[in-house]
Amino acid sequence: MAVEIGEQAPDFELTDQHGTPVHLSDFRGSKNVVLIFYPLAFSPVCSGELCSMRDEFPEVSRDDVELLTVSVDSMFAHRAWADAEHFNFGLLSDFWPHGAVAKSYGVFDDGRGLATRGTFIIDKTGVVRWKVVNPIPQARDISDYQKALAELD
Repeated sequence: MAVEIGEQAPDFELTDQHGTPVHLSDFRGSKNVVLIFYPLAFSPVCSGELCSMRDEFPEVSRDDVELLTVSVDSMFAHRAWADAEHFNFGLLSDFWPHGAVAKSYGVFDDGRGLATRGTFIIDKTGVVRWKVVNPIPQARDISDYQKALAELD
């Protein structure tokens, strides 16, 4: 079942590329969260999208915004990818139970065993205020994220 705009975002705990547990609820009351699901680390479209987030998304340096990215890759794959690409944001592993968080957001492709390209903007109260879900081969436009965040200010 997909999470819809206006609904409370499902809380989760996932491990980032450094082995640190991250809870979505840790950001309630202090940060808007840009939650990005992607299929696989090191793949061409995913690399392009996350490099764009690194290079063209200055909102990530704001005190009231947290960027979290999620795939079914292991923590170790995320660490290697973050080191290779100099990603300074959270790469969260939805490895086990396999894709459980992606499933809770309605962006898991059961046939392929990975997340589709879903993005959720979650406000400081934990409510989904904007979302987009693209097919696996179709990259997302980060300017849409910027517009959605601007509307929360």
